[in-house]
Amino acid sequence: MCSPYFKGKLNTMRIVIRLGGSVVATPVNTSLIAEYTEILKKLKMKGHELAVVVGGGALAREFIKIAKELGLAEKDQDDLAIGVSRLYAQLFAKMLGKAGCEKIPTSVEEATECLEKGRIAVLGGLKPGMTTDTVAALVAERINADTLIKATDQEGVYTKDPRKHPDAVKLDRLSFEDLPKVLAENKHKAGIHQILDPEAIKILKAKRIRIHILNGFKPENLLLAVEGRNIGTIIE
Repeated sequence: MCSPYFKGKLNTMRIVIRLGGSVVATPVNTSLIAEYTEILKKLKMKGHELAVVVGGGALAREFIKIAKELGLAEKDQDDLAIGVSRLYAQLFAKMLGKAGCEKIPTSVEEATECLEKGRIAVLGGLKPGMTTDTVAALVAERINADTLIKATDQEGVYTKDPRKHPDAVKLDRLSFEDLPKVLAENKHKAGIHQILDPEAIKILKAKRIRIHILNGFKPENLLLAVEGRNIGTIIE
């Protein structure tokens, strides 16, 4: 059954895809990366405008830990994590070939320029103090995206952390107003790891950009979400 926000013939959309590092980079999953790049090419062929933001996963968090143990400031910890996420973004961009842009955007403006060339923009982190969730939200805001899809290591948003609480219940739909009630953190910190960053939520809520959280270990879920199928959790 299709969700009510897709009525009639499927139109092309502006989509920001947030690929969790916990999915494609913890550890590096080459088969998933290859499958995602093919799906991205298919969506592009159908006329959708796509921006992809890749997280740094466990390796980024490991560098944050190392930097912290060495006494480096939080800004420096974030800088290292950003470098890791950009390496993964570069890997995706090279896999996409001519469908993507050669240079990894280091700003929202550069990502927009890539999209204006008719390419798929793939980027990692941008600057210290900003998670890749927030990067995705800023890109979505700039291009007036129809939806932001986050492929993560969970089936969707739960009433509480399902990794710690067996009685956690997945929510099929959730309002922006109720979302903070099920999140553990309400402000950014280096290495934050939850279903959605609080700063990103503020941006998306202000613009009322729909969010679709889904299981990223099944790349076909991305296609299903674009088709409007009821999978994961929809936040609006």
